[in-house]
Amino acid sequence: MWQVEIHPEVYEELEQTRAWYEKNLAGLGSGFLDEVDKAITTIRRAPEAWPFYVGDVRRFLVHRFPFAVLYRCAETKIQIFAVMHLHRKPGYWKKRKF
Repeated sequence: MWQVEIHPEVYEELEQTRAWYEKNLAGLGSGFLDEVDKAITTIRRAPEAWPFYVGDVRRFLVHRFPFAVLYRCAETKIQIFAVMHLHRKPGYWKKRKF
């Protein structure tokens, strides 16, 4: 199975989003993190199954939430660049490097 490498800024994105959802409805923040975890598990099983988004970066849409996991396959690694909101600040993640 593929090894997953997550960009450090993704953790901050996840926490901010979890806190926002949790503030609006108890339990929804945990639900968001669960769906992201399921998305990453699914990507690990078949990372090349999802379409290219920009260049060699692929996009997996998160179930139930308007977010996508943006990642690249590099040898035996999956490099996750962002968990991006689909309607805010497109392209902000492009400066991130591994």
